Amino acid sequence: MKITIACVGKLKEKYLTAGVEEYAKRLQPFCKLEITSISEEKMPQDPSDAEKEQALAKETERLLKLIPEHSYVFLLDLQGQELTSPGLAAKMDGLALRGESHLTFVIGGAFGYTDELRRRADFRWSFSKLTFTHQMIRLLLVEQIYRAFKISHGEKYHW
Repeated sequence: MKITIACVGKLKEKYLTAGVEEYAKRLQPFCKLEITSISEEKMPQDPSDAEKEQALAKETERLLKLIPEHSYVFLLDLQGQELTSPGLAAKMDGLALRGESHLTFVIGGAFGYTDELRRRADFRWSFSKLTFTHQMIRLLLVEQIYRAFKISHGEKYHW
């Protein structure tokens, strides 16, 4: 299986970079992982709604270009459906059984997404009702993907 993580912004904190790299390494036996990112749009200190919409439109356009044509798209979205870790494992297993060999997980920037990106998503997934930084979500996401593969393979992961 191939997994792409398409995201806005660079990881700035060393501890987050180290964590993502560790889980990427752990994922090697299970999938081919590719993490691609676009830069965040520059915004004034207190942007107007029009400036936010313009920035989101530009980020959306660039994010859409990162999504492979025949990939199943998970959009990480506060308004999405919540999943348990076993639920994610079951969803990924079901997609694999249907022949979906490429999954793309999309993480937006600080101001979220446009409706155009929401329409492109096959599944809108909310990690929680809590708000996390998009950099932190990247680490949580790779950890959950790893956990899903461990669950699917019947391997012990959580004691």
